[in-house]
Amino acid sequence: LPFPSQVVYNRVGKCGSRTVVLLLRILSEKHGFNLVTSDIHNKTRLTKNEQMELIKNISTAEQPYLFTRHVHFLNFSRFGGDQPVYINIIRDPVNRFLSNYFFRRFGDWRGEQNHMIRTPNMRQEERYLDINVCILENYPECSNPRLFYIIPYFCGQHPRCREPGEWALERAKLNVNENFLLVGILEELEDVLLLLERFLPHYFKDVLSIYKNPEHRKLGNLTVTVKKTVPSPEAIQILYQRMRYEYEFYYYVKEQFHLLKRKFGLKSHTRKPSPRPEFFIPSPLETEEPINDEEEDDEKWLEDIYKR
Repeated sequence: LPFPSQVVYNRVGKCGSRTVVLLLRILSEKHGFNLVTSDIHNKTRLTKNEQMELIKNISTAEQPYLFTRHVHFLNFSRFGGDQPVYINIIRDPVNRFLSNYFFRRFGDWRGEQNHMIRTPNMRQEERYLDINVCILENYPECSNPRLFYIIPYFCGQHPRCREPGEWALERAKLNVNENFLLVGILEELEDVLLLLERFLPHYFKDVLSIYKNPEHRKLGNLTVTVKKTVPSPEAIQILYQRMRYEYEFYYYVKEQFHLLKRKFGLKSHTRKPSPRPEFFIPSPLETEEPINDEEEDDEKWLEDIYKR
């Protein structure tokens, strides 16, 4: 298979990316690829000049490289560059939001200093703001457009990508189909790693065995957000309503991910679906067992992805 020498992981915040980056540091030493990381965590939207500059810097990195940063999708071909292979991971939108809410306030097991650096100007009353009050009284942090968070990572840098609505949702879906080799879901991380190892062995060979190593799991546990509490059912319902488009995208990605697992013979563990408001799209069928698709060549499918 063609070896993609340019891979971009434009990681979505609070979707397991610190765990994956820990793995990538080990894998880059093991397999000899160039891991290019960024210290910029809070600038996902870029001006046209900033996009050009970043694409230029990424494209001139020593190959093979894997570039990772919290940044909304960049269209390299728009600026005359070679479009890289994109990968990403997302998670249930409400769970992602809650993880971020409490991480910004209380950090993780690595210590409070780690997060205090990121929110140094947060006032005490804001830091200890009850999550239910934030949601029910419509504080900006718990309302749109701030809740419209996952879709822009896939929609891109266009101003309309920041506006909750069908336009951004459909553009995000289109980019997933045309530019991403894999978008996994955090709830099934081991299967995500298995598929990454299958699709990108030059980068991810042995990733699952490293992930399951007790020493690595110990490191991973340090990145778990602390002091999380569960909002009331009423508050959760309001979040669902406000995050309608985020959930439509999440279930679309989840369905595509399960189809991919079926294609490559991975079984999904059937879980009782969580209750959701009736306006959400139907929950995709869980895969009970591998199926044989109509003789579509898996290798050819990967080859087509790499050529995009």
